[in-house]
Amino acid sequence: MKNYPVEKIRNVGLFSHGGHGKTTLAEALLFDAGAVSRLGRVDDGTTVSDYDPEEIRRHISVQLSLLPFEWKDVKVNLIDSPGYADFQGEVLEAMRVVDGAIIMFEAVSGVEVGAERAWKYATDRGVPRMIVIGKMDRENADFDRTLEQIVARFGQRVVPIQLPIGSQEAFSGIVDLVSMKAYTGPDLKEGVVPADLQSAAESARERLIEAAAEGDDELLTKYLDGNELSEDEIRRGLSAGVRTGTLFPVLCTAALPNKAVRPILDAIVSYFPSATDRGTVNATEAASNKKAEIRPAADAPLAALIFKSTADPYVGKLSYFRVFSGVLHSDSHVWNASRGHEERLGQLFVIHGKSQEPTTQLGPGEIGAVAKLQEAGINDTLSAREHPLLLDPIQFPEPLFTMAVQPKTKADLDKLGTALARLVEEDPTIRVHKDPDTGETLMEGLGESHIDISAERMHRKFGVEVVLSLPRVPFKETVIGTAKAEYKHKKQTGGHGQYGHVFLEIEPLARGTGFEFAERVVGGVVPKNYIPAVEKGVREALPEGNLAGYPVVDVRVTLYDGSYHPVDSSEIAFKIAAAQAFKKCVDQARPVLLEPVVDLTVTVPEQYVGDVMGDLNTRRARVLGMFPQDDGLSVIQAQAPLAEVQRYATDLRSLTQGRGTYTAKLASYEEVPAHVAQSIIAEAKKERSNHGE
Repeated sequence: MKNYPVEKIRNVGLFSHGGHGKTTLAEALLFDAGAVSRLGRVDDGTTVSDYDPEEIRRHISVQLSLLPFEWKDVKVNLIDSPGYADFQGEVLEAMRVVDGAIIMFEAVSGVEVGAERAWKYATDRGVPRMIVIGKMDRENADFDRTLEQIVARFGQRVVPIQLPIGSQEAFSGIVDLVSMKAYTGPDLKEGVVPADLQSAAESARERLIEAAAEGDDELLTKYLDGNELSEDEIRRGLSAGVRTGTLFPVLCTAALPNKAVRPILDAIVSYFPSATDRGTVNATEAASNKKAEIRPAADAPLAALIFKSTADPYVGKLSYFRVFSGVLHSDSHVWNASRGHEERLGQLFVIHGKSQEPTTQLGPGEIGAVAKLQEAGINDTLSAREHPLLLDPIQFPEPLFTMAVQPKTKADLDKLGTALARLVEEDPTIRVHKDPDTGETLMEGLGESHIDISAERMHRKFGVEVVLSLPRVPFKETVIGTAKAEYKHKKQTGGHGQYGHVFLEIEPLARGTGFEFAERVVGGVVPKNYIPAVEKGVREALPEGNLAGYPVVDVRVTLYDGSYHPVDSSEIAFKIAAAQAFKKCVDQARPVLLEPVVDLTVTVPEQYVGDVMGDLNTRRARVLGMFPQDDGLSVIQAQAPLAEVQRYATDLRSLTQGRGTYTAKLASYEEVPAHVAQSIIAEAKKERSNHGE
């Protein structure tokens, strides 16, 4: 692909709720632009965008795809992004590097949460938007109803620039409100506006002209003076309104039969801004930590952001980047300002779905990839050593769902650590750590599908098979009473025997204190040199409590008496005696089970508050407060046992149609109610007996 000046490049993201037709529209745009010779289908697994085996199998997008094409001498770097919440990390990666966003809505189901989420991300980043109402050919498709929902949700700046001709099976084309002409049939034959649409078109055009005039002071003056705006002036006003975010034009299409797709290509080129139109980019001087503004120009200092990383089976690690200023060259050296070291660049590529086209250089506004960078990762800035710059990083969401990961075989165990590290490098919304209490390796992600697909990816890309399960809840044990016990360890075999005799006292401590050991031995009944052995014996007994084998915490154990034998006593004898005396103490001091309790902050639309509160009550949660917000959302503060909310990410989505979000943070350990404790203890004993303990 040839080199394009920055003003001839459009970086455009395609966003929507899952299953609303983004990938099908992307395929139709590529076909109509001549970038592909046949129309692929999601159901057949033949689209350029969905090439990952899991995408083909599940018929959904799970990662962003780069789909460059040319239209009217303008290069469009189209990024198709996933719609499902589990893969919003990919959505954020795409949103960080685009200069315009097409937000798709389905003409049947209207406004759904995936599109709302993408809209919020675009608002947060100030990304200009256009709206496409898709699937106009489907049964029950209704443009007017969907448009009403969008306007109600996102405001009066949403303005149609097209009206559909027909609907459902009768959808045949569009009325272009700028030119006031109809375009119908597969070749979009130009004609007059149908009589039955004339009145609606005139009314919609008047609204459009008013909105376009508001985007440009000169046009607004002309409009207010009662003068007609020309087509070029309307387009100029539309472009200005889109760029400044005062106008969100609405188009419609049926992408599967490839109807009314080409006008979307025209709108991308006409109305979306280039990097130059977007103006300077915020950065930070790495040396001084001062804020800087960089121009999207070839002669400006180099600044390129790595926004995605993948493990490609043929070329190895592939780092995707966008050049915000300056020029990157193949086979050169650049400075990684984020890590403070030099990186050697090999061959640069322009990415087309799963294929790579070599290129010698990529200038401002371009998106490309490079293989085998040694240390660079997502959010790193590549710049010039003499002028190191840092671009603002992508802020990824915190994980919500956790699974325990176990290798399937011994061979998998040997490769597991490396595979997990590479997986985290590819996907910053995945976190991996070892639970110090249970010893399990835990993988955290944004949902069940996210974890499942990540495990499948480990198998396919890195040859490691794993078994996923819900993590063990790290229960603990303590006592709520005090008790005293003694134990005498005495064995006589030929030669030296074993003798250790201790009296211990146990008492509860405040929650979270841990363990304390004390001694008040008088008269040397236990010689001082054996007291450390007594403490060690107790400490070694702590990890396995008497009730269910969980660690014992928040207790003070005091050695207050004992006896010894001048010949047969030893450290090991006192250690054994201490461990046994400790177990007897615990049994007599009313042992109880403790469970981790988390602070939950649940944010939901007001209409779901009752359902969510009711659900929390079934989870043994304590609701601490409910706080209505200005934006129609309510925040519920609650505490709940971890054991009851391990699948809460999935359950909350189901309760709120995907609109609820939450955060969870470990708050404390609390006593498990007796009836619940009985079943946990019984289950633990059964598990231990199954393991032959």
